[in-house]
Amino acid sequence: MANVVVVGSQWGDEGKGKIVDWLSERADVVVRFQGGHNAGHTLVIGDTTYKLSLLPSGVVRPGKLSIIGNGVVVDPWALVEELERVRALGVDLTPKDLRIAENVALILPSHGAVDRAREAAAPGGSAIGTTGRGIGPAYEDKVGRRAVRLCDLADEAALRERLDALLLHHNAILRGLGEAEVRAEEVMSQLREVAPKVLPFADRTWQRLYDARKAGRRILFEGAQGAMLDVDHGTYPFVTSSNTLASQAYAGSGVGHGAIDYVLGITKAYTTRVGSGPFPTELDDDNGRLLGERGHEFGTVTGRRRRCGWFDAVMVRQAVRIGQIDGIAFTKLDVLDGMPELKVCVGYTIDGRAYDHLPALPCLQARAEPVYEVFEGWSESTQGSRTWADLPATAVKYIRRVEELIETPVALLSTSPERDDTIMVRDPFAD
Repeated sequence: MANVVVVGSQWGDEGKGKIVDWLSERADVVVRFQGGHNAGHTLVIGDTTYKLSLLPSGVVRPGKLSIIGNGVVVDPWALVEELERVRALGVDLTPKDLRIAENVALILPSHGAVDRAREAAAPGGSAIGTTGRGIGPAYEDKVGRRAVRLCDLADEAALRERLDALLLHHNAILRGLGEAEVRAEEVMSQLREVAPKVLPFADRTWQRLYDARKAGRRILFEGAQGAMLDVDHGTYPFVTSSNTLASQAYAGSGVGHGAIDYVLGITKAYTTRVGSGPFPTELDDDNGRLLGERGHEFGTVTGRRRRCGWFDAVMVRQAVRIGQIDGIAFTKLDVLDGMPELKVCVGYTIDGRAYDHLPALPCLQARAEPVYEVFEGWSESTQGSRTWADLPATAVKYIRRVEELIETPVALLSTSPERDDTIMVRDPFAD
C-alpha cells in the first residue's frame, strides 16, 4: 500500500484541508507532522464548514485514526477548544480516534507573550508578521532543550522544575522588552486544569505508525504552511519556524526511510501570501482585489486578508525540486473563471539579470521582477466540474502549460471548496 505526504508548494493556504479530507477516504491513518495552531484548514462538507488548526483534516472521516506527531508544537488550551468546537459540529473525538505524540512540545502562555512582544518591538519593516501565538518561541525552546512536553504533565514535580527553567528564559526577554513577566504559579494552575483533558490522548505514536505500516495500512501525512515558508528553503527570514517539506514527515512523525511513496504538492491556480516578505507576482490592482474577493482569501486562523497575485511557476518549480514533489493538486481553478487574460510568471529579472529561480539573498528576492507569459482566459464556469470534459478548452490549455513550466503533472484538480468537486487524474495511493 502506498503512503502519501500532502504539502503546500507555495506560501501556504493552497487548500490542503479539502485535499487531505478527500484523500483520507482512502487512508487508514492521517498524521499531522509539523507546525502549530498558526496553520488553518477549512473543510466544507455539505452545509457544514469545519475550521481546523491543530487537528488533522482526516478527523471528520469516521473510522480513521488521526495522529498529531512529535514535530508539531501543541497549545493544549487551543487543542481543547478545537476539540469542543468540532464536537459541537458532530465530531466527538476520543483517544480511540485521536492520538498525540507523548513527546510533543507544548506552547505555554509565555510563548505567546514573547512572540507578541518581539513583533511589537521589531524595527520598522522587520516584523515577520507572525500570528503571535507562540509557535516560533516554542520551536526555539524545543531546540534549546527548554521545552515542556506533553508527557511532563504526568509528573508535577518535574513539570514545575521544567517550567521554572523555561520562565527564567522567557521572563528575561519580557523584562528586556518592558513587558509584564509571567508567573509560574499561574501557569502551573492552568496546566493542572488542562492536563486531564489532554493526557488521555498521549501515546507512543511512533509505535502506532510502525504497527500500521507493518499491517499494510495506508498512511496519509499532512503538512502545514507551504514550501516557501520552510525555515531553511523559504523566503527567510519571512518564514515559519519549522521545516514544511515532505522530508519532515519522517522526523516529525517518527517513521523511517521508505515510509513515503508519493508526495502531493497542493498548488493554487494563482498565488497568495499572508504576512510580510517578498512576493514577486503580487497584484496591487483590480485583478488582485478580484482574486482576493472571489477566492475568499482571508486566513483561516487569523482572518487576515491574503495578498494575491498571478501564478508563479518559477517558485512552484523550485518547491517541486527541493521537496521532491511527484504530482500536484491544482486548486481554486474556478476563481479564474471570467478573467479575460491570465498571466504566469516564467522567470525573474533582478538588476537587469535573468533568474530561473528565487535566490536566497533577501535583498535580491525583494528586487525580483516577474517575467510573464500571457494566456487567454475563459468565460465558462469551471466551478463544480468533476471531469476533464467539463472544463473549457482554454482552462485545460492553462493547466497543461503550468504542468510544463513546473515540470510536474496534475494528479488532482479541485474546482470548488466542496468535498466531491474534485477531478482525479492519478490516485496517489495507487503509486
